[in-house]
Amino acid sequence: MSKAWIQAKHPEFIRDLFKFFCQSCEQLEAQFDSFDEDGSVEFETLQDLLGSEMDKGLLWRMKDTAHHVFRNDPHSQLGGQFLDWAIGYIFHETIKFKEDAYQKQNYAPWFHKLSEGELDGSEKEITGQFFQILNQTEESMRRETDRIRFIMAKCRQLLPYYLRRYSDNVLLARYIFSENAMVKSVFKEEYDGLIFAIYGPQPERMFILASQSLRLGGWMEEASEALEKALEKNPTSKIVLQEKKIIDNWQRRIKT
Repeated sequence: MSKAWIQAKHPEFIRDLFKFFCQSCEQLEAQFDSFDEDGSVEFETLQDLLGSEMDKGLLWRMKDTAHHVFRNDPHSQLGGQFLDWAIGYIFHETIKFKEDAYQKQNYAPWFHKLSEGELDGSEKEITGQFFQILNQTEESMRRETDRIRFIMAKCRQLLPYYLRRYSDNVLLARYIFSENAMVKSVFKEEYDGLIFAIYGPQPERMFILASQSLRLGGWMEEASEALEKALEKNPTSKIVLQEKKIIDNWQRRIKT
């Protein structure tokens, strides 16, 4: 994979990185919430999130995409280098969390069943020591969830600063618009800061870029929806009115 090709695909990688991050946060947080509530996690879900070398999961694709983005960034931002490390950390820490979940799910019940059998003194002592280690697994999982949540939170703070250079990326704008509910659920109270960091005092630009991308792709109804959002933000903006004129002309044509 040549560096020139990666840089040519940079807008797509930026969009994919942001998409993978939002999806990863949503799915990991669902597992952590379950663990907080009753100590359970879905091992198969974690396995799917990670995947394998031959069938990469969401977190693996996010890690690889982060390498493409941050290690081939023509601007070489320091914040990007920290994000590259942080996203890799999430991937590797989730591997540990998955392995601990496997121990807890499969071996803890097995140990309890075996302990009901007859053991002599030495065997009982050794088994008790094994139990001590196994009981520490849940403590390890708690520390792992805390670390992953902390890193994800810091990524949510750093990403907006990194993405401000890509305020003209139509693919990124289209994703934020199309998956707005997910983006808001991931960033929560930091959502407005995300939009301001990328688009400054013109939040309508996100909707206009999304509308342009959708319109050029032939998704006119969705483009009209994005335009309506832009009009709500700034009905007097020149770029908004220009896009409105194009959409209005299209609507008149389909009626005739």
